[in-house]
Amino acid sequence: MNFTAPDRLCSRQAHFSRRTLLGAGASGMFLSQLAHALARADELGVTDPSRPLSVILLWLEGGPSQLETFDPHPGTSIGGDTKAIKTSAAGIQIADTLPQLAEQMHLVSLVRSVTGKEGDHQRAVYNVKTGFRPDPTLIHPSIGAVLCESDPGDSDIPRHISILPGGAPARGGYLGGAYDAFKIGDPAGPVPDVRRSVKQDRYDKRIDDLYNVVEKEFRRGRIAELETKRTLHVTATDAALRMMSSEQLSAFDVSEESQTTLAAFGDTPFGRGCLAASRLIEAGARCVEVTLGGWDSHINNHSLQSAACETLDPAIASLLVRLRDRDLLENTLVVCGGEFGRTPTINPAGGRDHWPHGFSTLLAGCGIRSGHVFGETSPTPKLDSKNPTQDVADVTTVADLHATILAALGVPFAEEVYTPIGRPMKRSEGTPIRSLLA
Repeated sequence: MNFTAPDRLCSRQAHFSRRTLLGAGASGMFLSQLAHALARADELGVTDPSRPLSVILLWLEGGPSQLETFDPHPGTSIGGDTKAIKTSAAGIQIADTLPQLAEQMHLVSLVRSVTGKEGDHQRAVYNVKTGFRPDPTLIHPSIGAVLCESDPGDSDIPRHISILPGGAPARGGYLGGAYDAFKIGDPAGPVPDVRRSVKQDRYDKRIDDLYNVVEKEFRRGRIAELETKRTLHVTATDAALRMMSSEQLSAFDVSEESQTTLAAFGDTPFGRGCLAASRLIEAGARCVEVTLGGWDSHINNHSLQSAACETLDPAIASLLVRLRDRDLLENTLVVCGGEFGRTPTINPAGGRDHWPHGFSTLLAGCGIRSGHVFGETSPTPKLDSKNPTQDVADVTTVADLHATILAALGVPFAEEVYTPIGRPMKRSEGTPIRSLLA
C-alpha cells in the first residue's frame, strides 16, 4: 500500500471501544443547473483557458473533530467544552477555536455530512485522498494527480506539490509516478537539491555525460519504449534541470514576503506552507497539498484539538483573504479536512475516537457557493451502531465529495480512463452536491 499511516497516529490497540459533464449520467435538471453555474463561471472568467483551475488541499492529518471545528453542538451531551461563535455568514456558527476563520465564513461552504466506511487511519486516508476505498488490485490517483492528468499543461516548477507531506503524500496511482506530488518541508528552508554544488564547467560536463554516456549505455539492448513507458529518466531529468534554472523557483521562497504577511499566516511551518501554496498556485502549480498534524485525540481531546486549531486558524483565514485579494479565489478551490471526524461521545480518557459517520469538510472558491452549509448532524444522536447515518441529514459519501471537487475543477468526473493494463476506471463514482455548484 502506497498510502501509509504515520507512526505518530494511534494504533488499533489504542482505540477505545465544470467543463465536460455530459458523461455524468445525471438528471437533466442537474445538468441544467450545472450549465447555469458554468455559464456564470464563464462570465467571471473562471473557465478562461488562460486562467486554469487549481486546488489547495489543507490536509488535517489524524482526524479533526467536527465538534471542535466546523460543527459544534455546545450545551449538549456531545458538545464537550467547545462553544460556538457567530460568523460573517448569516446563520452559520463554528467553534470558538477558529475566530479568524469565522470572520471569513462568507467566502466558504461547509459540508457537515461527509460519511465514509473506513475507520482506520491508513484506509481512511486512502479513501478521502482518492475517493475510493483501498483495492488490492490497483492504486487510485489523488485529486491533484487527476486534475493534472485531465488538463495537461506546462510549468517550470512541479504542477503537483505536497508541503509537509506527513505519512501519506498525494500519489499518481495508476496514472503513473509522473503525477506523484513533489515533496518539500517547511518553506522557511530552501528547496532541496536544486542548487549545483560544483563549478559551472564541471556541472555542465556531468550533465553532458548523463545524457550522452550514462543514459545511452543504460538503454542499450533494452526495449524501444523504455523511456516513454517505463523509466522516464530523460523526462524527469529535463524537468529537474528546467526547474533548477527557472525564475518560477522563487515561488517556494516565502522570505520574499513582508514580516506583516508572514505574521498573519502564523509563525509555523503550516502557516508558511499555506503562504507558499498561494505563491505556487500564482506561479503555475495546479495542486498544492499542505499537511497539519496533531488531530489524533484519543486522550485530552479538547486541548489537542484547540492547539491544532491555533495553528490552522490564522493560516486558513489569511490564505482565503490573500487568494481573494489577488483575484485567485475564483480559479482556486480550497479544500480543508481530514480522513474522518471524532466520536460524539467522550471516552474515559477525555478523548474522542474515530468517527467516519458525519464529519465536516470546508470548500471555498472556484465557483463553489459561499456562505452555505450542506448537511447536518444531530445534537442528540441515537448512536445506533447498526444505523449510524440515521443521525446525519443529507448524507454525503466520500465519493460524492470527490465528485463535487472534480466538478468544481472542471474535470469530467464520470469519464472513464484506462489503467496501464487497460482496465477502465471512472475518475469518480460519486454524484456532485448540486446546491454547492449552483
